[in-house]
Amino acid sequence: MSGSSAVSIRNISKSFGRGASAVRVLDDVSVEIGEREFFTLLGPSGCGKTTLLRLIAGFELADRGVIAIGGQDLTQTPPFRRPVNTVFQSYALFPHLTVEQNVGFALEEQGMARDKIRSRVGEALEMVRMHSFARRRPSELSGGQQQRVALARALAPRPQVLLLDEPLSALDLKLRKEMQIELKQLQAEAGITFLFVTHDQEEALTLSDRVAVMQGGHILQMGPPREIYEAPTHRFVADFIGDINLLEAEALPGDQLRIGQGVTLPMAHGKAGAVTLAIRPERARLTAPGAGTLDATLIHSAYLGTALLHKLELPGGGTFLLRQSEVAQTPLESGSRVGLALPADALRVLDQ
Repeated sequence: MSGSSAVSIRNISKSFGRGASAVRVLDDVSVEIGEREFFTLLGPSGCGKTTLLRLIAGFELADRGVIAIGGQDLTQTPPFRRPVNTVFQSYALFPHLTVEQNVGFALEEQGMARDKIRSRVGEALEMVRMHSFARRRPSELSGGQQQRVALARALAPRPQVLLLDEPLSALDLKLRKEMQIELKQLQAEAGITFLFVTHDQEEALTLSDRVAVMQGGHILQMGPPREIYEAPTHRFVADFIGDINLLEAEALPGDQLRIGQGVTLPMAHGKAGAVTLAIRPERARLTAPGAGTLDATLIHSAYLGTALLHKLELPGGGTFLLRQSEVAQTPLESGSRVGLALPADALRVLDQ
């Protein structure tokens, strides 16, 4: 990833409607997306991620702020003059055209010479491994093949930035996972910036160089996938990305945290009063009763093939999920008393 910005979003705000009925969907959002970066906007429906993508594409205009692509202010520039292309959830292929005609359509509209169109179309189809399907029509293709054609069509004009609005959500699970790997390889081969929108946490973690987690028109946290997963800073981010245990605690002077029935942990926190601690299920460990941070009671264990998922009841109420990767051992019975070890380096103090 280059140090310069392919896309620069500065203080963007956007509302729909007017007066008292206006709904603000983006509120002073700023982000820099690097050249050749695979950048993902992740969040639930209604968080503003698709609206931000549409603003970058030029399909919507911002109320306030600046959108620059390749160092040029394009905030008011119409879509057809922006160096971007968009791949939508629906493939939007022309059913009466062949694969190669679909991929070359935009190039013909630009008035490109026929020999150059043939070369560009061939390159794009080779890139998505669809060259042998050039003469087929969309109705003769599977869903995954149609998605590859849509990608080829978007890549053929060689945009500076490719915008992808949940392009894999219509595929079945197995094909979606296969396409995730192919999409990451395609981005590396194309050598351009990909801006990806999804609500699927696993998809975001698998594909991205960086992830921006959005809620309520704001970016709550932004960083590499490992950082977002291992070190969430907000309660929403922790709860939205994968499984998480949230524990209520009290921040005490002297870098101490009190959890459970008077149990204290030495941990720097910089907080005061009530706080929330987060820990991933795979970071906690089972111990003998009395040998861990807390004692707990096993409610249920589920065999997941590569792991055991234990549901524990904590003292004073509340439940805790613990994922144990080593499954070749004597199973625990429901109702068993166990110890629960919470390593300090796996605990995170969250903002609300």
